Parts: sequence; C-alpha cells; structure tokens
Amino acid sequence: MAPTLTRRHLLSTAAGLATTALLTSCGGGSAGGADGDTVRFGYIGDFNGASLIAIADAKGLWEKHGLKAESKVFTNGPLQIQALGTEDLDFGYIGPGAMWLPASGQAKVIALNTLGNSDRVIAQPGISSMRQLKGRTVAVPEGTSGDMILSLALEKAGMTKEDVKVVPMDPSTIVSAVSSRKVDAAGFWYPAAATIKKQVPDLVELARNSDFEDEVSFPTAFVAGNKLVADQPDKVEKVLAVLREAIDFRSAHTDEAIELTAAKLKIPADQVKADAANNQLLDVGELDSLTKDGTVEKWLKGMNDYFVDAGKLKQPVDPKSYYTGDLFLGAGK
Repeated sequence: MAPTLTRRHLLSTAAGLATTALLTSCGGGSAGGADGDTVRFGYIGDFNGASLIAIADAKGLWEKHGLKAESKVFTNGPLQIQALGTEDLDFGYIGPGAMWLPASGQAKVIALNTLGNSDRVIAQPGISSMRQLKGRTVAVPEGTSGDMILSLALEKAGMTKEDVKVVPMDPSTIVSAVSSRKVDAAGFWYPAAATIKKQVPDLVELARNSDFEDEVSFPTAFVAGNKLVADQPDKVEKVLAVLREAIDFRSAHTDEAIELTAAKLKIPADQVKADAANNQLLDVGELDSLTKDGTVEKWLKGMNDYFVDAGKLKQPVDPKSYYTGDLFLGAGK
C-alpha cells in the first residue's frame, strides 16, 4: 500500500460530539479518574478495536505488568479522543478516519494496530454505482472512517458531497435507517454492515478500502491523552508492553483471539471471524520494522496530507510529534 495520498474533497466536521452520549462502561471502578495502577481503556466493539483488550483480559497481561484495566466501549474514535482530552479516559482505539484528531495535536498515537479494510459505501438494492447516488440521501458517522471512505469514493466518481444529501448519524442509527430503507446509502463499516445485510440481503457495496490501496493505507491505532504521555511515561510503557504481548498472541493464535473477542463482545465467533478477515494483521516484528524504517511516519504523513487537502486541517502536527514510536520500541526491550 502506498504511503502517500492525492488531493481529496472535504470531510464533514465531527460536529456535536460534546453533546453526544460519551461512553458505556464495560468494567468496574469509579468514574472519577484512575489511580496509579489503573488504566481506563476505550475500545470499539469489533475485532480491530477489541481483540487486544480481550486477549489482555483473558491472559492476565494487565496483572503481569502491574496494572488494572477498566475497559469502556465507544461507538467511534472521535468520542474517545474527546474523552482523552477531558481526562475521562487514558487510552483508546481509533480507525483511520479519526486520525485527523491526533494529527491536530489532540492525542498521541502510541501504537499501530492493523491495516483496515472494513469500510464500505453501501447502498440499497437497485443502486449500482456512485453516480446513481446523485441527489440521494447518504448517512455517515462524521469524522470517522465511514466518512473517509465516502469522500474517497465520491471523488473517484468525479463527485463531491455537494452532489448527495449527506445525513449525519451515529452508527446504531445508520443500522436502523439503512435496514428500514429510510436512507439510500451510507459510508459505514463491518461488522455493523453485516447486521444490515441480515435485513437487506441484496445490499450493494459500491466502494471498499481495497479500491484505494494503490493510493492510501488505512492504519488503525491505539491512542493516549497528551497529558498522560507527558506525565506518566512509565504507565504508557507498561500499557505498550501489554499491547505488544497481545499483538504477539493474536498473530500466533488468531483463532483463539477470535474466540476471546467474541466472548468479550458477546457475539458469535463466526461473526468476529468474518470481521477479522477484513483486516490485515501486523505482528510485533513488522510493527517494529515499520517504525524503525519510517514507514509508519510516511503513512501518517500521507494521512496528514489527505486531511489538509480535504480541508479538515490547516497545519497538522508532524507525525514525529504525535506518534510515540520510541516508546513503542522501548517497551519491547
């Protein structure tokens, strides 16, 4: 996958996050902040977002590294960045569409996770091309990878968001709206798209990440609050040690990782397996090499260029400042 991006059209601003319900707790502990041994870790309820947390929980990795973990589920990455900023969360997980937030200085990327291929532009039966969406309603969770895939697909078709009727929606509402045929299409992702397919078996996929693999990589990542990284580097290193061990386990025992993730999310293992198939796993050795040779920074620089050309950011932070690659490598020593 190429590490650079060409000019893209405007992604919608992730408006209204401050008024959105912030999170749902999936662990115990107080709501008012973590003590020195506790980490409050956000995740999204899919294989990318939850697998390493599920492994760490099941294999006692938190305890091994002197930590206690409170995991909290979110519907998207921007909400987690907001929670990091208010210090209601210590660590979180984001997809590529939310990478503009650390690129704007709002958080640190502490580790890369996978290369995503879960995003789709989906449409109602009978719609066979992006051009046929002209003038029609398209739902999208703003500021996410669903937003990003829609923008990429529209540009490839010679269109912009001005050519369609974009309707901002949260993910659960998109599932309902597409399933009940209240919207014509959506910029969305798996595994939630699979839920829609149960109601709309002839659902059409108009675009996917792999359509753009010659132009852009879609890294998913783990993030931390700026203040926490500055004030508690030892805690960050312990968390990175946990993540590195979980990544190793996931690479060597992928089937068991799928089972553990399914148990955490309380969904069928075959559903998680199908979700996992949409993503490229990166093992620790690969992540170390990609960090050392500058590939990760090139990927992130490419994302920066995209968000600038799209009008999302004016002056993004240099990836050297928001990707803590030295900490990631140091946790492996």
